[in-house]
Amino acid sequence: MTKIIETHNLARMYKMGDNIVKALQDVSISIDKGEYVAFMGPSGSGKSTLMNIIGCLDTPNSGTYVLNGQLVSEMTENELAEVRNKEIGFVFQTFNLLPRATALENVALPLIYAGYGKDEREEMAMKALENVDLANRHHHKPNELSGGQRQRVAIARALVNNPSIILADEPTGNLDSKTSYDIMELFQELHDKGNTIIMVTHEEDIARYSHRIVRLRDGLVEWDKVNADISRRPVHA
Repeated sequence: MTKIIETHNLARMYKMGDNIVKALQDVSISIDKGEYVAFMGPSGSGKSTLMNIIGCLDTPNSGTYVLNGQLVSEMTENELAEVRNKEIGFVFQTFNLLPRATALENVALPLIYAGYGKDEREEMAMKALENVDLANRHHHKPNELSGGQRQRVAIARALVNNPSIILADEPTGNLDSKTSYDIMELFQELHDKGNTIIMVTHEEDIARYSHRIVRLRDGLVEWDKVNADISRRPVHA
């Protein structure tokens, strides 16, 4: 299998007052193209810091990170911004949609930074909305959509650039149980189509949808194993 993510001995420390917080310590993981991985762990375990580094939102103090063959741990801010736009599709707990823009305009936003023309942006954005079964709501603004529909718009936006990885940070954190399961079924469909998905969650029932779980504690990988609970995913009406 093709390695899409490789980290070696990652460490990230923060200074808080007079204290040094070791958010990550010597973390080495690899993720293959097409995998579906969940990062889990209690608050303060380092899972969000690891996600930020993998998402090129932060850089390690030491160690290396290679994304799709590119050594990104030593890139400049401008280089990281370009990698974020081309290689990574983000899905956030709070959706992060522009309130005055339509669903279509929100989905097309990354394509503006990528330099696509208006007609091509709209065509690509509409196709992404079709992939999440929301094309019929393309002209609606976020306040005219349900929470689940807003998250589908956010997922379409993450997909529109055909990124190397989809990075989902607590993607069901603001949704009720049924809507959460609907969104997780959508992620499964996306994975079945070949997308590489990395999800950060603290919820055991949501993590069961992934095919592999990396559990962190105190900035270290506590364990990393194939998800034995795949056959016991939540059943809902």
